[in-house]
Amino acid sequence: MSEAAAKGMRARWRRARRWQRVLALAAATVVVLVLALGVHTFGRLQGWFTERVTPQRLSALLSPSYVIARPDGAGPFPTALLYHGCDGAKDNMERWSRALVEHGWAAVVVDSNTPRHYTDFATWRLVCAGQLLPGPERAGDILVSMADAMELPFVDADRMALIGMSHGGWSIMELMTLDLRRERPTNLTRLPEPGASILDGVKANILVYPWCGLANQARFDTWRNGAPVLFILATADIIAPMIECQFVADRLKAAGHPVETVVFQGVTHGFDQQDRSEFSPLVFDPEATADAISGALDFLDRAIADPAS
Repeated sequence: MSEAAAKGMRARWRRARRWQRVLALAAATVVVLVLALGVHTFGRLQGWFTERVTPQRLSALLSPSYVIARPDGAGPFPTALLYHGCDGAKDNMERWSRALVEHGWAAVVVDSNTPRHYTDFATWRLVCAGQLLPGPERAGDILVSMADAMELPFVDADRMALIGMSHGGWSIMELMTLDLRRERPTNLTRLPEPGASILDGVKANILVYPWCGLANQARFDTWRNGAPVLFILATADIIAPMIECQFVADRLKAAGHPVETVVFQGVTHGFDQQDRSEFSPLVFDPEATADAISGALDFLDRAIADPAS
């Protein structure tokens, strides 16, 4: 082999080695990033990176954004609290609230995103990805907003319902797995009054296309609140696949929990929401929305009319 050929081979070998080092460094970086993301996600679920606050402080954050609607009269009225999906409070919240009021219920829409400034696309997508405000944390918003609602003179604290869409449904499910005598949501230093008995007045839970993925502890843990549950699911849901929630519903039924499931064929996640981000693949379906709300109202009436509930 000539000297020139040998030099060329050594140069190619050095270039190959440099590329190998670059690729190895890139692969190591990807692994580190994936591990860091996994640790962060797990840590958020466990509350490692969550600021714990008093119920009073969380109420001061959330309560200015409550949207409260009620029928005419003094009450007290059965009352539903509504919790939006990860993209924030949209037009579906107002649609459900209006239907509840027309049906004789008071309604409180709880906005978890706006008070935290989780309103731009980049930020609320982190909520959707579980990197901000995961279900075990947002469960504290539910307890605090319930306690606030119970202080309203027109609210019947013994006839309450929780309604959650997508991420809101996940948060309700996480709350139902907590033994409040010894556990609390990850964002609270303590429970709001009346303490561990706060869920006693919850007579129904409605979960509208909730996220039931592997990180949702309600897939595996015992539910502490015995109120009836209605799952409203969609067969074309690619964000919160129906099959995962059907697994949870079947497990709850097997444990003797009162569960009803309504499945809408061919509709997508967020089918009741007309206001959505640009390029969203989700489709508003007014007919399915009307049927879902009608069925939910019937479910609520049956739940509060049942003396055993």
